[in-house]
Amino acid sequence: MLRVSYDELYTALYHAMLSLGFASERAAQCARLFAETTRDGVYTHGLNRFPRFAASIANGSVNVSAEPSKTAGMGAIERWDGHRGVGNLNAQASMQRAIDLAKQYGIGGVALGNTNHWMRGGSYGLQAADQGMFAMCWTNTLANMPAWGAKTPTLGNNPLIIAIPRAGGHVILDMAASQFSYGTLAAYSKRGQPLPVDGGFDSAGNLTKDAAAIEASQRALPIGYWKGSGLSLVLDMLAAMLSGGLATHQIPRDPTRESGISQIFLAIDPSSVADQQELTQIAEGILNTLREATPVDAGKPVRYPGEQMLHIREENLRLGVPVDPEIWKQVNDLRQS
Repeated sequence: MLRVSYDELYTALYHAMLSLGFASERAAQCARLFAETTRDGVYTHGLNRFPRFAASIANGSVNVSAEPSKTAGMGAIERWDGHRGVGNLNAQASMQRAIDLAKQYGIGGVALGNTNHWMRGGSYGLQAADQGMFAMCWTNTLANMPAWGAKTPTLGNNPLIIAIPRAGGHVILDMAASQFSYGTLAAYSKRGQPLPVDGGFDSAGNLTKDAAAIEASQRALPIGYWKGSGLSLVLDMLAAMLSGGLATHQIPRDPTRESGISQIFLAIDPSSVADQQELTQIAEGILNTLREATPVDAGKPVRYPGEQMLHIREENLRLGVPVDPEIWKQVNDLRQS
C-alpha cells in the first residue's frame, strides 16, 4: 500500500487544481475538500474520484470559475443557481449560507440548482456540525438505480446526510439510497472482492455480492428494498422542485457529463431551543445505550455513524494517507504539466 502524508496529498491536489484552471484560492479550497475526504477514509469520493472530476472539467460539464448566485428567497429559505460550477465549492458555499440563515432565524435552507457532483456529502454535514449546527442535506444524481419492481434505472441513489454536533465526535450519517454507492462497487470490483452483503442484481435478476455484475446490470439494490426506492423518489422531487434544477430523469447518463443536478442544504441552530447541557445529556444518553448493546462479534463493538471516521483519520494522519498508485501518478503528472 502506498501512503503519503496529508500535506503532500493536499499540495499535489492544489497544484493539480491550478493546472485545471482554478484561481489560487478556489484551488486551495477544492484541494482541501478532496484531501480531507481521502484522509477520512472516504476514498471513493476523494482522490479516487479525481480522474472523473478532471474529465468533467475537460469536457465542459464543470466550469471552474463559476460561483453560485441567489435567484429567489424569503426569510429562512433561499433558491440559488450553481451555474454548473465546481460541485464541492458550490455545496460548501450553500451550506455556509444555510448556517448563516440559521443563526438569524433558528433554521436556514438553501435549494441549489444547476450544480455538479458534490463529492463527499458528509463534508457539508461536518461543516455545519463544526459550527454547532444540526444539518441535513441531500442531492439527486443521474439515473443509476431501478425503482423497486423495475429492471431499468430511473432513480438516482440520491445521497442523504444528517449531522449532529457533539464535543466528543460529531454524529454523521452519510448514506446513498442504494445499498452501496457506485464508487464502493467500483472499489470492490477493482479488488476482486465480494461485497459483505447483497448489493444488487446480476443480469439474470439474481441478488448478488458480485460488484462487477451489479455494475454491468445497472441494478443496484435500494436500501430497504421498496423503502429506499420511495426515499430516492421524494428526495429527487424535493431537490428539483425547490431548486428549479434538473430532476434525475433529465440529468445526462454519462458519469463524466453528470451536470445540472439539484441539492438541498438545511441547518438548524439548536441554541435557539435548548441549552448545551441539555443537548449533551440527551446525546450521551442515546450513545451510551448504543454502546451497551451486545455485539454480534465481541471484537467489533457497536459504533455510531461517524465514529469509525475518527479512527481512520487518526491512523491516516499518523501513518500517511493511502493512495491508489495509478491515480496518484495521474495527479502528479497533471501537477507537472
